[in-house]
Amino acid sequence: MPKKTLKKKANKKSPAVKSGGTSAIIKKYNADPTRLMDILLEVQASQGCVSDAAIKEISKSTGLPIADVNQTVTFYQFFSKKPRGKFTIYLNNSVVSTFKGFDEVKDTFEKATGIKFGNVTKDGQIGLFLTADIGMNDQEPAAIINNQVFTNLTPEKARAIIAGIYEGKTIDQLKGTKYGDGKNSHPLLKSMVQNNIMKKGEVVFSDYAPGETIKKIANMSSTDVINIVKSSGLRGRGGAGFPTGMKWEFCRKNQAEKHYLLCNADEGEPGTFKDRVILTEIPMLVFEGMTAAGYAIGADLGILYLRNEYLYMKDYLNSVLDDMRSKGLLGISIAGRKGFNYDIRIQFGAGAYVCGEESALIESAEGKRGEPRDRPPFPVENGYLGMPTSVNNVETLATAAKIIVKGAEWFSAMGTKDSKGTKVLCVSGDCANPGLYEVVFGTKISDVLKMAGAEDIQAVQVGGPSGTCIALESFDRTIAFEDMATGGALIIIGKDRALLKEVVLNYLDFFIEESCGSCVPCRAMTVNYKKTLEKLLHGYATKADIDAMLSWESMMKKNRCGLGQTAMNPVVTTIKNFRNLYNGLIKITDDSIKPSFDEKAATKDYEEAVK
Repeated sequence: MPKKTLKKKANKKSPAVKSGGTSAIIKKYNADPTRLMDILLEVQASQGCVSDAAIKEISKSTGLPIADVNQTVTFYQFFSKKPRGKFTIYLNNSVVSTFKGFDEVKDTFEKATGIKFGNVTKDGQIGLFLTADIGMNDQEPAAIINNQVFTNLTPEKARAIIAGIYEGKTIDQLKGTKYGDGKNSHPLLKSMVQNNIMKKGEVVFSDYAPGETIKKIANMSSTDVINIVKSSGLRGRGGAGFPTGMKWEFCRKNQAEKHYLLCNADEGEPGTFKDRVILTEIPMLVFEGMTAAGYAIGADLGILYLRNEYLYMKDYLNSVLDDMRSKGLLGISIAGRKGFNYDIRIQFGAGAYVCGEESALIESAEGKRGEPRDRPPFPVENGYLGMPTSVNNVETLATAAKIIVKGAEWFSAMGTKDSKGTKVLCVSGDCANPGLYEVVFGTKISDVLKMAGAEDIQAVQVGGPSGTCIALESFDRTIAFEDMATGGALIIIGKDRALLKEVVLNYLDFFIEESCGSCVPCRAMTVNYKKTLEKLLHGYATKADIDAMLSWESMMKKNRCGLGQTAMNPVVTTIKNFRNLYNGLIKITDDSIKPSFDEKAATKDYEEAVK
């Protein structure tokens, strides 16, 4: 059927953006200004956008200034002040997506709709937008369409999606009935996403009896819980590696009216997808870890901060929480112990990489822009709503739940001196078997590459874009806090890839786009790095330009958060480990450049006048 005919048919079916409903949504959250994210998410979902009229109504009801509501709306990718189409397509443009056919899929979507990305069709039916990462690096190219994930896209699949939209198909009909493995086929998920668990280890993906952790802590003191985690040697799995038990102890000791536990499930680092799989297959283990942590620090509420890209999990995860409540494992008098009161709610983000930083996550959970806070004070002193707060990531809490049941000695017997237990690695890129590998700390990177079926490798990006890009001579280094520390992502780059143009430049675009803009070095130097690299790729740079990029590293350390401080690691680590690639692009020498501006001649009169 010709495209014009299809569009004419679609016009009859395209509803106007819904009006009203904002008041009911505000009332649902008791006009609580700290629940602004939830209010905005529901307005966006029900009305297709967050209009100026809705912003005014939210402002009036919550008491927040219009400027505050507006700046939250404009900060996050998945909020929009104008409709983005009845079917909104967010296509991932991460490095691995470009390896796997992103350009062809993108072109197909544009040709099939007659619009470029960043636009909505005139009939309001389809909007095309790019997004940096959706946690699907093991099954790229991938896209989110109306909160549903479409994986392993091809030009043929893209054409079929657009044709199906104009034929009047629903999102479920477009998705089809071929669901992914494991619990992805659950009635409340029905997702085509694959888990791709390639290696189960002895901790996170080992055998698990639901409810066992909570029943055990019901007979322990909070001090006992903290001590067992401290003696196990568990360190945070988010990358920084701070001792988990010590964090809980610091939080517990800070006297306050309330204490809070936040689970960081905002894995926005390109190449990371372990939280997605853990929350799909063993969500109750994470919730038990949250309950143990909450009990340890004296909290009665835990918040799972989950990235918006995983919104398709919402009903499924809430059903798990409901089931725990019905079994007495959440709520009042948990496991029959009087006074053991604790509950969990899910807080969704709205698309911002920086919210993976713990203080930015707290700001977002409070309904604000996800901008990192100045520290001190640290969250364990002054966190969510100004109260002592422990922020731990998904893998950390799942691991803690296992430690409480199996013991500190069991856990500390695995790994290395400074890195106990196992690490879940997300392996993707140029390999035969992308997916999750749970390995014991101390495992060589070369062994992981063999397991993943990687051959003819040029480089491995360890820890995602903000990590380290290593060459062949470093492949025998080990996964450990004392050697190659990582939050979990290993991206394999084959020998046929143009490392600087295909990978480093893509990462620079990512950091420029995702910078919150608060700190000058992150806001300005990211752009400067990109311009200098482009200058080099076009043959106009010199050795001095390369040396300058290395020297700028110290400026990046002035950023207030760790994400800003490591934003230029893609350039810095590749200069250090692949200097030959940079040198090979130099076409001119430093002394061959003659400035057209003669400073001495221009200031001669001034110099004479002030003598």
